[in-house]
Amino acid sequence: MRRLALCDLIAWKKKKDRLPLILKGARQVGKTWLLQEFGKTEFEDVLYVNFENTPGLKQDFDEDISVHRILDLLGALHGRRIKPQETLIIFDEVQEIPRALTALKYFAETAPEYAICCAGSLLGVALHSGTSFPVGKVDFLSLRPFNFEEFLLANEESMLIDFIKKNGIHQIPKAITGKLTGYLKQYLVIGGMPAVVMAWLDSRDYSLIEKRQRDILETYENDFSKHAPKNIVPKLRYLWNSIPSQLAKENKKFIYGLVRTGARARDYEEALLWLLDSGLLQKVSRITKPAMPLKAYEDLKAFKLYLVDVGLLRVMSELPPQAIVEGNRIFEEYKGALTEQFVLSELAGNDFIRSIYYWASEATAEVDFVFADNNNIYPVEVKAGYHLRAKSLKVYGDRYNPKLVIRTSLTNIQLNEGVLDIPLYILFNLGAYLA
Repeated sequence: MRRLALCDLIAWKKKKDRLPLILKGARQVGKTWLLQEFGKTEFEDVLYVNFENTPGLKQDFDEDISVHRILDLLGALHGRRIKPQETLIIFDEVQEIPRALTALKYFAETAPEYAICCAGSLLGVALHSGTSFPVGKVDFLSLRPFNFEEFLLANEESMLIDFIKKNGIHQIPKAITGKLTGYLKQYLVIGGMPAVVMAWLDSRDYSLIEKRQRDILETYENDFSKHAPKNIVPKLRYLWNSIPSQLAKENKKFIYGLVRTGARARDYEEALLWLLDSGLLQKVSRITKPAMPLKAYEDLKAFKLYLVDVGLLRVMSELPPQAIVEGNRIFEEYKGALTEQFVLSELAGNDFIRSIYYWASEATAEVDFVFADNNNIYPVEVKAGYHLRAKSLKVYGDRYNPKLVIRTSLTNIQLNEGVLDIPLYILFNLGAYLA
């Protein structure tokens, strides 16, 4: 298994002004595996501490958390000396002992030569619930499920990726597009959760894939009861289970009335924040005007919500794998939602994209996504098949005259009169096309 984030971890290791690292991400996206793999391949030794499985450490961290005392304590547990630059210290499930997060400040200030990484299942929730946090004393890295490029790598298709990256904005041969379309259909079924991808590679059994995905969804729902405040647990379930129906609408703006009859925003704000902080949902807000900075034109009352993974959305929507693989009518009716989920995940995985919004006019025109790099603002119209007509994109173009618009579909790549048509299955290379 290969994760592209490993390159980011290696870059972090080499930084002269390196700070302790916090790896953020939803449960089961592979944070623990990635850090352990990083330690195995880039360090002489790894000290792994799971705070959830070592409850006795809480009392130790409640006392003196000076660097030398912690190193002595961990060295005794480890059974050998912790060496600067040579030992990777991994704190897993660090949210269980908040004082361990506080201790990162002292590592940053007095012992930067030690490499220390932290991860946790619900770390985003913990950081927003009053935990004492070393502001400005840590580096952050986010991990998401496998994107489509990583899915191709897992299927040993590195040469296919190399071909796409060398091809530039030139027509892709039909044999290659057919192969990539096949993988795309598989990915819409399987998604990018590491355990599910590995199960697919081992079995090629869709029924097993479905079981793995349902197990993950059950884990998430169990987290609601275990970790969330009791008063919002029912609201979490209602909100969470409403996502497929929210995305099934032609206008995918989130409507509280679809969560439960009579639901109001103020009643569900805390539950929504919990799901966002846990990494299970991603929020895409509307902008009233595509101008720099986009944040200044955000409409806080209008937004869309997407899941962490397209495969999990498929399962929650009760869409059988065969509907996608065989392309029957059931998939035709829901593929717009899955495709938007896929495109958002691909866009969000790009380092050059800071934040993603959508645009809607006062009337009926709507552009699915809008993002900016350092120089330009790009509208993105999502098409799931070969049909390219986009009325909303024309309204947007006539009003704002963008330098370049992006249209995703299954049509071959082309750049024509300021419109970049990019196939869904090569969105992972978008940064190169915009450079």
